[in-house]
Amino acid sequence: MKNTQYDYLIVGAGLFGAVFAREATDQGKKVLVIDKRDHTGGNIYCENIEGINVHKYGAHIFHTSNQLVWDYVNRFVTFNHYVNSPVARYQDKLYNLPFNMNTFYQLWGVTTPQQAKDKIEAERAPYADLEPQNLEEQALFLGGRDLYEILIKGYTEKQWGRPATQIPAFIIKRLPFRFTFDNNYFNDTYQGIPVGGYNALTEALLEGVEVITGINYFDKADDYNQLADKVLYTGKIDEFFDCQFGALEYRSLHFETEVLDQDSYQGNAVVNYTERDVPYTRILEHKHFEFGTSDKTVITKEYPHEFSKDNEPYYPINDEINNALLAKYQELAKTAPYADKFIFGGRLANYKYYDMDDTIEAALALTTQELV
Repeated sequence: MKNTQYDYLIVGAGLFGAVFAREATDQGKKVLVIDKRDHTGGNIYCENIEGINVHKYGAHIFHTSNQLVWDYVNRFVTFNHYVNSPVARYQDKLYNLPFNMNTFYQLWGVTTPQQAKDKIEAERAPYADLEPQNLEEQALFLGGRDLYEILIKGYTEKQWGRPATQIPAFIIKRLPFRFTFDNNYFNDTYQGIPVGGYNALTEALLEGVEVITGINYFDKADDYNQLADKVLYTGKIDEFFDCQFGALEYRSLHFETEVLDQDSYQGNAVVNYTERDVPYTRILEHKHFEFGTSDKTVITKEYPHEFSKDNEPYYPINDEINNALLAKYQELAKTAPYADKFIFGGRLANYKYYDMDDTIEAALALTTQELV
């Protein structure tokens, strides 16, 4: 006789948990989803302010070349035709991103691909013999002084909270030069924002699923575990094991959002600020993600900072030390008592940076493995 109320308890109502919940429910499983926040959706949650869907936890632009994933999300929502074309601002001058012919014209006045290639090679020439030992040397080796100083140095130092000379060279493996006049940041086949915002996607995924928000799993973990045959945990893997080997490191962010009594502030959804002395890395103007036409606008300034237990983990620091620590927790997850009861999934449990399509692909792969 079954002693539990649910087949699966899912800890975390973010995208990974929501996809697994949908698939498990559709296969006849009884599921309970809990989340410590007061809303579902995790970091893709949107807050409606002045009729504008505000990306509460930073910009999320859905993009993928995975046909399976694209077909999957389109079962639940329709996507608009937003194309991510950020602009960089440095000393009151604007530069298109990613690095393309528009950028090269703005930097150097070159007008043909060959002129751009010749200029880049000339910029790189003084550093051709470098064996890069840090990010600064790597960027100079790959692109030269102008690109580094204007578009890379300050922004990256703000992101990482340290001088570029103290950031590992492997952070920049290559600089993606595009010798066409194309400001589309992504190379993926499909791209867009859900019509009506990301909450529409989360709500569709969780339709008919029992969800309780505002619950911290760790307050009564033993009690919650007894509710279900299996537990899918999507939070921080080190926290699950009470950080017994030490805490995994992250970079975090905080956001300052304001409503402006004007119809447009910067004319683009994303503007990066690449000067080191400007404390934020970018400003988002949310209405432009969905081609809004309201009389007011909402902007968010994004500030990187060190992670602590009191703020949100955003970017894992996947260096040698943290990866070794992760391996210990992953081994513990396999060998701990009742290990067969617990499943770990999602960006925090796997200590990986996932784009949204990666998250969905991984969740669907888990359902194939688990729900057989």
